[in-house]
Amino acid sequence: MKWKKITLETTTEAEDLISAVLDEMGIEGVQIEDKIQLSDEDKKRMFIDILPELPPDDGVAELSFYVDVDTDVVQLENAILENLEYYKDEYNLGTLRFEVSETEDKDWINNWKEFFKPFRADEGIVIKPTWTDVSELPDHTDGDLIIEIDPGTAFGTGAHETTKLCIKALKKYLKSSDKLLDVGCGSGIRSIVGMKLGAECALGVDVDDNASHTSVENAVINGIDAEYDSRDGSICHLFDIKKNHIRFFTGNVLEDDNLCKQTGFDRFDVVVANILADIIIPLSAVTSKYMRKGALFISSGIINTKEEAVRRALFNNGFEIIEVMHMNDWVAFVARK
Repeated sequence: MKWKKITLETTTEAEDLISAVLDEMGIEGVQIEDKIQLSDEDKKRMFIDILPELPPDDGVAELSFYVDVDTDVVQLENAILENLEYYKDEYNLGTLRFEVSETEDKDWINNWKEFFKPFRADEGIVIKPTWTDVSELPDHTDGDLIIEIDPGTAFGTGAHETTKLCIKALKKYLKSSDKLLDVGCGSGIRSIVGMKLGAECALGVDVDDNASHTSVENAVINGIDAEYDSRDGSICHLFDIKKNHIRFFTGNVLEDDNLCKQTGFDRFDVVVANILADIIIPLSAVTSKYMRKGALFISSGIINTKEEAVRRALFNNGFEIIEVMHMNDWVAFVARK
């Protein structure tokens, strides 16, 4: 199905007003583009290491929305202008210039799948989307460990350097019978790889409930016994995980003290976290209480400009750094409690 995209040029002063007017007219899903600089609070909420660089704010804003291809655009534009006429003395409405283009309806949620192909995460380990065949990878061999993944709406195909670094570290350091804690489990890929490499059991946690459920589905696809723990009861016994089993749940180990207790102190042999440097730093202050003495903390998702900050945090929180791994602009640490 085709749609018409209508873009209205106005001012940042009037963008909220015009959005409200459009909503009253039955036009939903308005996209706003402007050059308003990010506040410190905005930056904290974005959870990214490389912030977008915006040009100087010129006060101009563009509001875009979509209408059916058969819509009488001239009539609609006139109706919008008529409704805005009441506010022209109170607000600087800007040019109110319209631009119209046509776009084709697409399955945006699933179209990315055509770009997700089987790939080698490390020597002997291949990540394969559930909807493809491993034969699409030219150098595939019968001895490869195949991990099947469907990220759904969760974060984590495994193709990013940060996940590859985690997998490389797990392959090198994880021992048979280790208990694994996966903080920020995403699609569950690190828990699944850990189990396939011989971990006795794993516990995965994410702040996104979609991620926790997706992780269960991916574990089952790979033949691993897994469950989602809703934590409905006051005591969920998260520390009583069966052998050859993964339990996933939703929560924030940095903020929920009750969750921390239920996760289990002095229990894990390996903790892996592929998040962001700004999360790894405070996490390093609490993660050691989950770990046995001599346990390993594998942290990734760290842009190279924040390598030293993470190094200091690990050192200050009682860790011995035993290896630093690099891949392009990304860094992973392997540290011992």
